Amino acid sequence: MTQGSEPRPVAMPVTRGRGVDVTADGEASPGARHRLCGFDELEPDSARRFDVDGRHIAVVRLGDDVYAIGDVCSHQNISLSEGEIHVGDKSIECWKHGSEFSLETGEALTLPATKAVPTYEVVVDGPDVMVVL
Repeated sequence: MTQGSEPRPVAMPVTRGRGVDVTADGEASPGARHRLCGFDELEPDSARRFDVDGRHIAVVRLGDDVYAIGDVCSHQNISLSEGEIHVGDKSIECWKHGSEFSLETGEALTLPATKAVPTYEVVVDGPDVMVVL
C-alpha cells in the first residue's frame, strides 16, 4: 500500500454460507450476495468474467479457493480475466502489457500498473458461487 492511500478490502478465498440478502421490496441490499455460477462451472486455475450491478468482476478458481477482483486492468481498459493465472503467486497477469495483480489484495505487483484493482468477498454455498457487493 502506498503512503496516503486508503486500505483496500482483502479478497477472502472462500466463505461458506447461504442465502441472498434482499430488502423488503426485493432489491439487493448492501452486502448482498449475488449468485455467479455453480462451483463446478469454474475451471480449476482459470479466470472467468462476470458483470454484476454494473461491475466487471474476474472470478478465479485456484484449486478449491475462489477469488474475485475487478476485471479491468488499472493501467488500461483491458479485461484481466483474459490473462494468465500464476497459481504459486496467487496473481493474474494482464495479457496486454504484463501487469500482475494479487488475487488476495488487488495490489498491482508489477509495472506498468501502479494502482490496485478492487477485490470482492466470495461465498460458496453448496454448489453456488456468490460475490458479496
